[in-house]
Amino acid sequence: MFTASLALVVLVVTFGWLVFGRYVMNFTPTWVEQLALLLVCYIAFLGAASGVKDDTHLGVSLFRDMMPTRIQKIIMVVIDFILAAFGGVMCYAGIQLMQFGWDSYLPMLNIPESFRTLAITLCGALIVLNAGARGIIRVLTFSQWLPRPEFQES
Repeated sequence: MFTASLALVVLVVTFGWLVFGRYVMNFTPTWVEQLALLLVCYIAFLGAASGVKDDTHLGVSLFRDMMPTRIQKIIMVVIDFILAAFGGVMCYAGIQLMQFGWDSYLPMLNIPESFRTLAITLCGALIVLNAGARGIIRVLTFSQWLPRPEFQES
């Protein structure tokens, strides 16, 4: 989350430079738009990975919450492993994209296109680590945790 936040700060500062350059100095720095596209990729993907880590990713829990505690726990473990598998696919596809785009360069920045798809690869790897580890921990400690800590069965 720190890296995504830092990228957001850099994005705001560079757009400030773009506005200053365009309207005050009458000179538009053309590299800002390409850098912004690159930073938005990192902000979005690293933010998504952080959401998986903190268990704040988008989810519909209405039906899960209506189930008995044991079923809720099973569903949560299955979701963790599905997320980890999805992260694995993202990581693998990101590696393929990085290999494909290594020889082409981002305009104005003169860096390999693969730096844009590195965000996808990192996001996938972080999702595999975080969701997979959480799923394994939940399986190993199945009887000790509750799906919703504020919920106690009578």
